[in-house]
Amino acid sequence: MRALVCTEYGPPEKLVIENRPVPDPGESEVLVSIKAAGINFPDLLLIAGKYQVKVPPPFVPGNEAAGIIEMVGRGVTRFKVGDRVLITPEAGGFAEKAVVSEQLCLPLPGSLSFEQGAGFTITYATSYHAFRQCTELRAGESVLILGAAGGVGSTAVEIAKALGARVIAAASSEQKLQFAREAGADETINYSETNLRDAVRELTDGSGVDVVYDPVGGELAQLALRSLAWRGRYLVIGFACGDIPAFPANICLLKEASITGVWWGTWSHHNPGDSLQNMMELVTMVEDGRLKPRVTESFPLHQYTRAFAVISERRARGKVVLTMD
Repeated sequence: MRALVCTEYGPPEKLVIENRPVPDPGESEVLVSIKAAGINFPDLLLIAGKYQVKVPPPFVPGNEAAGIIEMVGRGVTRFKVGDRVLITPEAGGFAEKAVVSEQLCLPLPGSLSFEQGAGFTITYATSYHAFRQCTELRAGESVLILGAAGGVGSTAVEIAKALGARVIAAASSEQKLQFAREAGADETINYSETNLRDAVRELTDGSGVDVVYDPVGGELAQLALRSLAWRGRYLVIGFACGDIPAFPANICLLKEASITGVWWGTWSHHNPGDSLQNMMELVTMVEDGRLKPRVTESFPLHQYTRAFAVISERRARGKVVLTMD
């Protein structure tokens, strides 16, 4: 089978495609023939050796994919050969086949293609966990979403809107803002042309927003923190711009604001039952038409450098996936 391998830490150009033996599933494991795999910003950090969790090379990156179960190991009870599934392995998604525990599989909704499924799990699960467990977003509250057209940002727009919030989407271009509006944003801010804090103040009549959802970091984080309303909540999702902000504690004191980190993977590991419930609720929202996963760019495996460039250059709108066929 073909697999995209990180043989040494570095940029995507250092990855190589290798032919590897097809693995056999062990007890409670399944072998999945992968059709498509989603690319996320943390993948760039992982292959560069800069992620919170380091995997020693050589390894196959990729931790979300969709495909068909080809073989089941002993003790597997939830799935059978031929089932369409979503998988969230710790690594190994960028390959034609992967072995995962059946606990890391979910049924792929019939309404989703393999490409849509490949980009569904991590981004939607992250945003849903952020709004449900990390901040308990309430209908009628206002949410400022930075990087609102990216893979995780666009899911935040959809989910916040589905939960009844007023969504203010912020991005760096009109094209990205149009994408955010199509996902459900009520208002938009182009922060490459206007001051983010001033724009939020104008849109909220000076009161600020209840929640900030920030996968960008950097200088925008400081402006967004100051855009919070009294007792506002700031959700730290990631640092797509590359710079980790240092927050002034006095702003939190003056506003009685809270800053909460969101790391769905670790939370899911510690709370598997709640995580599964979240995913079931998300699937229901997809089937009801309240969520519509958007895959805007799809690349065959051998064009992985082009696919990663969309992420690293922050050109992504919606989800970017690799296909294995």
